[in-house]
Amino acid sequence: MKKEEKDLVYIYTDGACSGNPGPGGWGAVLRYNGHEKRLQGWCSNTTNNRMELLAIIRALEALSRRVSGVITTDSQYVKDGITSWIHGWKKNGWRTQSKKPVKNRELWERLDRLVSEHDFRWEWVKGHAGHRYNEVADQLATGAIEKGRAGTLPEDRAGLLE
Repeated sequence: MKKEEKDLVYIYTDGACSGNPGPGGWGAVLRYNGHEKRLQGWCSNTTNNRMELLAIIRALEALSRRVSGVITTDSQYVKDGITSWIHGWKKNGWRTQSKKPVKNRELWERLDRLVSEHDFRWEWVKGHAGHRYNEVADQLATGAIEKGRAGTLPEDRAGLLE
């Protein structure tokens, strides 16, 4: 892992699902200038991709001002979707190249809006490969499922399947 620069916000996220679809959780670690904030949430019926998206959405919503930084995810779906595919989707009326409606459109639109308010670079890391903060985000995501099932974490309804 590269050394973090002082004035950048670093966001590390992960999503998890017990069954796909099934109960899911998301986790995020935000780091800035030596400070760290951890976030997590869960949904009773969702998909892994929805949890990956919601983790980043919730992390960006936690920011109180415009910032620059790095978002690190182990989801190629999210990284490729927001940095590449989304341009074609918007141009094609939120349809894929095969003319099918884009899955999770409402979350993609929300993420697109939030990303436009900041200046982030996107990085992908291999999941479960020992990246310190990716592992923490994974623990938050899987822990959120357990807390949600136990009734100790309120449900984040934005991630529910429609």
